[in-house]
Amino acid sequence: MKTFTEQLSFLSEGAISILDHNIALERYVPIDLSVDNKDLKTRNITDPEICASYIDQQLVTHKGSVAYGGYLEKRNLYSDKEGFSGNALHPRNIHLGVDFWCTAGTKVQTPISGKVHSFKDNASVGDYGPTVILEHQLVDEVFYTLYGHLSRTSLEGLFVGKKFIAGSVLGDLGTPEVNLNYAPHLHFQIIRDMKGYSGDYPGVCSQKNLAFYRKNCPDPNILLKL
Repeated sequence: MKTFTEQLSFLSEGAISILDHNIALERYVPIDLSVDNKDLKTRNITDPEICASYIDQQLVTHKGSVAYGGYLEKRNLYSDKEGFSGNALHPRNIHLGVDFWCTAGTKVQTPISGKVHSFKDNASVGDYGPTVILEHQLVDEVFYTLYGHLSRTSLEGLFVGKKFIAGSVLGDLGTPEVNLNYAPHLHFQIIRDMKGYSGDYPGVCSQKNLAFYRKNCPDPNILLKL
């Protein structure tokens, strides 16, 4: 029997565009927002304008339109948010998905076919804002994909069970006012077991809980192949 990651990998033969299909995959460029990035030592990236300015600078340098990355990346991006840094011994600062940084309003496309599991406007400071979770079926296992930091209009007309085919438009990226003080981006995460969550699921964890989340939230690039 194939493992979950093997089945996941077989769902796609090559790289998948998760944003507007008019943006060529060659315009997707990797970005490092980790605590190890020396360029960020003097920048307060918790400020969405400073963060967006740095991302734009990287896109210009590398001739890109979308900056992406962040799986299991330890970041300072959450250090100003009580829900992440409140526990000094075990701060939540390890990112569990892949972020796609691009202009607010950019369309988000479903990488594979699925149906709506749940959706919610997670409006607490530092959370996702408007969020959609899709459910997918493998041969012998159900799994889920999460799309966070969308616009509020992305939630209009949704209902549990609504089907989306691969490549269809799910929504678009929200502004910092809507996505709760982050530069515009899509947070994309794969989840094996929702553990009872609906319309939400942790996107950042502590080192203490990393072993569990690494297994329950495998690298999205296994599917996207960027």
